[in-house]
Amino acid sequence: MIKNLITKLVDVRDDNELKGLMWATTYGFFIMFSYYILRAVRDEISSADRGNLQILWTAVFFVMLVAVPAYSWAASRWSRGVFVPLANRFFIACLVGFWLCLALLPEAARPWIDRVFYVWTSVFALFVVTVFWGFMADCFSSAQARRLFAFIAVGSSVGGMLGSSVTALLAEILPSFSLLLIACVPLELASWCAKVLDRRFATGNVRVAGEAKRAIGGNAWSGMKAVFASPYLLGIAGFIALMTFVSTMLYFQQANLIADAFSDRGVRTAFFAKIDLAVNILTVIFQVYLTARIVKWLGVGLTLAIVPIVTMTGFVALGLYPTLAILVVVQVIYRAGRYGLTKPAREMLWTVLDREDKYKAKPFLDAAVYRGGDLASGWIYTGLAAIGLSIGAIALVAAPVAGMWAILGWKLGRREELLAREQGDTE
Repeated sequence: MIKNLITKLVDVRDDNELKGLMWATTYGFFIMFSYYILRAVRDEISSADRGNLQILWTAVFFVMLVAVPAYSWAASRWSRGVFVPLANRFFIACLVGFWLCLALLPEAARPWIDRVFYVWTSVFALFVVTVFWGFMADCFSSAQARRLFAFIAVGSSVGGMLGSSVTALLAEILPSFSLLLIACVPLELASWCAKVLDRRFATGNVRVAGEAKRAIGGNAWSGMKAVFASPYLLGIAGFIALMTFVSTMLYFQQANLIADAFSDRGVRTAFFAKIDLAVNILTVIFQVYLTARIVKWLGVGLTLAIVPIVTMTGFVALGLYPTLAILVVVQVIYRAGRYGLTKPAREMLWTVLDREDKYKAKPFLDAAVYRGGDLASGWIYTGLAAIGLSIGAIALVAAPVAGMWAILGWKLGRREELLAREQGDTE
């Protein structure tokens, strides 16, 4: 019955591809289940400590400068079947450590533990998700990605919905640090899914026998060097930088408006979790019914341009009516579109690249460039606010940037389609 349902929704070509699809979807489910338990806790800290938010983002960036080479070194040393579960279990150990600190240290230490946790969660979010999608780009070809990535992303969204629901239910009942231990369970289950997928269902771009079992090779800096040597990768870097600017403007506006609206920390955490739940419900609708069809009808380029164009319109609306209600509507539509349309399409850009780019250049872009963009954008927002610009005025400043983001996304998608045709990776 499950097979019949999936084959009605997804263009699956054989039983092995179906099994690989199911394990990949389950892996994504557990990853995002864990992350969305932690996300609301992190976002509540951003409202409680909003005066230091740009400083926290600066700390995230510098931590990334250390974390990216360390990750690349691990990818050079071990095969993906070893270092992918190893990365997840490293973060599990960190969560247990945070729980012990919050449970055993005095209340006076809480603000600093919160700040360290905020930085850590930002690193966790990018690395765990980046490792997941790099793994997917390694297992599935460009042609398969166009058919399967939207459904794989459904698993991530459903996991996010469950994580948000658990957090919304428990945040006002349990101490927030208890949620850290709960998040460890799905993260460990994700590690087992990764091992099964690596062992039994490697398909797509892993064409040479035994290649998936070998370490990627290179060194800690090869991913960074590859980015500066490739116009295509530099284009992806620009796409991520513009995306982070748009996201940061909305994030800072959200932190300020929600802090002004709610004074209780538990209520704020629950409100953030409800926003996350709404985002994930809408995202699933996109991924199940629309994303694969839109990619097929419009191509990767126009798919990448849709959300930036809608966001540009949302910034104009927020500029004219800078209220919490409008902000929530814009944020929900933006995030649902970004996860439901832009995310699967952006991950398709990596399927035409070699394995070292997927495991090393990708983390450099998704981590260092992403957080570098956050850092620069955070200080830009702070500077605009310091010179007296209101939330509405800042939204109007951000609108043309979203327009440039749309143009670059369209050009990158066209380039990916050309590379796929050159490699004969079409159906």
